[in-house]
Amino acid sequence: MSKSFDLLIFDWDGTLMDSEAHIVHCLEHALRAVEAPAGSAQELKQVIGLGLDEAMRALLPEASHAEIQQSAEAFRQQFLSGHATPSVLFPQVQASLADFSRSGYLLAVATGKSRRGLDKVLQQTGLNDLFAVTRCADETFSKPHPRMLEEILVDLDTSPERALMIGDTEYDLQMAASIGMPAVGVSYGVHDSERLQNHAPLDILPSFQAFAEWLADNERG
Repeated sequence: MSKSFDLLIFDWDGTLMDSEAHIVHCLEHALRAVEAPAGSAQELKQVIGLGLDEAMRALLPEASHAEIQQSAEAFRQQFLSGHATPSVLFPQVQASLADFSRSGYLLAVATGKSRRGLDKVLQQTGLNDLFAVTRCADETFSKPHPRMLEEILVDLDTSPERALMIGDTEYDLQMAASIGMPAVGVSYGVHDSERLQNHAPLDILPSFQAFAEWLADNERG
């Protein structure tokens, strides 16, 4: 059966892993480290998906470079310490990714996480071998700049039209749209459906299982 896409590129936090509480906890810790008010969880989660430095700049627009670096390092230490709220994969993620791979799709990750952070969760979940390529925000430009997608396409010799971006934030959909890559939004993560719809995804889906079903239906024509 001919497939519409050769490559599926997934965001990580809020798309594959239910890590919102973990990240918000670490952001609160990072802001306390520079004696800044934490704000609400709703406010903090809006920066999930950005690279860490970009997220801290968004939360601390008046901060000095040194304060941004101090808060980012506090986040990293808290995130990697294992003392924050644990994160788990969303339902059906592990089984569905394995099914996609068996069906002949190339799989990749484009994430705002750091390389150390992504490697940690890949090891914890045992998913590392399923992904042909992964890109992190500290290796290239942060979302919504499309550079990480462009690098993945070059590495896997794939055109934008033959790839599909799947993500829960407008940053994911923006970077895909800017290079003509189709995208699907998922509404169970950070940004709501209305915000995602502004970037013209092919669809917005309420669960990872719904995405798997959407992909199967799409391939059946």
